[in-house]
Amino acid sequence: MEVKVQNPWHRPVVIFLAGVITGGIIIMVAISVIQYKPLPQKYKYGIVLDAGSSHTSVFIYEWPAEKENNTGMVRQKHTCNVEGKGISSYSNNPVGAGRSLQKCMEEAKKTIPAHRHHETPVYLGATAGMRLLKMENEDASEKVLESVAHSLKSYPFSYQGARIITGQEEGAFGWITVNYLSKNLRKPTGTLGALDLGGASTQITFVPQQEIESQDNSIDFRLYGNNYHLYTHSFLCYGKDQVLKISMGKKMESTFKADETHPIELKDPCFHPGYNLTKTAGSVFDTPCMEGVKMANGSFFHVGTGNWSQCQQSIRKVFNTSYCPYSRCSFNGIFQPSVDGNFGAFSAFFFVMDFLNLTSDSLDITKQNLSTYCSTPWKKIVQNHPKTKEKYLSEYCFSATYILTLLEDGYKFTSKNWKDIKFIKKIEDSDAGWTLGYMLNLTNMIPAEAPDTPLMPYGGYVAFMLLFSLLILVLLLMVYLYFRRSSRTAQKDII
Repeated sequence: MEVKVQNPWHRPVVIFLAGVITGGIIIMVAISVIQYKPLPQKYKYGIVLDAGSSHTSVFIYEWPAEKENNTGMVRQKHTCNVEGKGISSYSNNPVGAGRSLQKCMEEAKKTIPAHRHHETPVYLGATAGMRLLKMENEDASEKVLESVAHSLKSYPFSYQGARIITGQEEGAFGWITVNYLSKNLRKPTGTLGALDLGGASTQITFVPQQEIESQDNSIDFRLYGNNYHLYTHSFLCYGKDQVLKISMGKKMESTFKADETHPIELKDPCFHPGYNLTKTAGSVFDTPCMEGVKMANGSFFHVGTGNWSQCQQSIRKVFNTSYCPYSRCSFNGIFQPSVDGNFGAFSAFFFVMDFLNLTSDSLDITKQNLSTYCSTPWKKIVQNHPKTKEKYLSEYCFSATYILTLLEDGYKFTSKNWKDIKFIKKIEDSDAGWTLGYMLNLTNMIPAEAPDTPLMPYGGYVAFMLLFSLLILVLLLMVYLYFRRSSRTAQKDII
């Protein structure tokens, strides 16, 4: 008699388990496809013009359109340096200021997709050069701003204004930039102090470890759910170009006679031995930063002697450290907490020190190397750097000595915490400076509160997939055991 055995695969329990497993596999594949599906890249753009004292730069930023509030998403796409001097130099020809921007703005039109032009904001921020021009001739500064505004409005972008930003804003936005790019704003590990040096001003901004005694030097931000109480100060007239004029003016004041009619020799320890150039007194005294210094007339022979220690002594005279109305000061009676933590030094801090290869040594070795450089004959310096403009080349000894003196005597860095200063040009692909922070602030792209946590971040996704895979393996094992037991039962029935 034939015994019929029912196929265990036809039983409802097996069919149900097979359906669950099949459904699970389909869900896993679907999640994987959705999780890693390449999304079409849609970008938004922003333009910021940095109208500095010596030149103007145009920065173009881009970011994924759907991720505007995620830290570190904005990056610098393109930079264009405007030919010629800064817009403040056009005080006698305001129309030329707007015209000077045309070449770089045409580059911006080509760089940014045409369908994004109308929604791309464009900002112009003028810094210390225009602050000085406004002090000297407010009407001229307004005409220059009107000229650049008229020029920028002629392009198909969303014009958002051209204005002179304050020194406090310049310092604060520089701090935001370096910490945004360093991705420090959402970390509990601390922030990076910002040291900025231009041609006409210098800024220092950081989170202090002590109370800020002067409210003029205090600014508060709330970013990503964290409160930041910053110390910041901008020293107008203490950019490297203006300090050079002040330092030379003080030497000339004690050297020139009021009725001097023929050129005299001005020996300068901040310039290389063998350097000799005829200059006019007017080129030194043509700035409101020289207020209080007796103006000289005529021309003079500017002669270098290349003595670093004497150079530093002459630069120290531009800092007034004779009084301090607070518990501690930097110079000129300005309150400053102690400089604790890491600092990023950018703009002219970087360009000068990098040119002289002085960005990574200790303070003592930096002084030794700079002393050797300053004493190098001018003829040899020119031979070693044939492609560098002689005007810039001649000033590196002074500029580097000023940087060391500003950081050590002015901001009170010492040989112990000198290593905490990092001379930086870029962070990843974006320049360190105030422009990115300025745009982020005006477009509200950094939220005050921390963004909501995604429903399934990458770590959660991995954990879910592992657990789901283990569940499927357990189900497979149960099916196998069930099938094996059913087979044995069937064999017994046949026997």
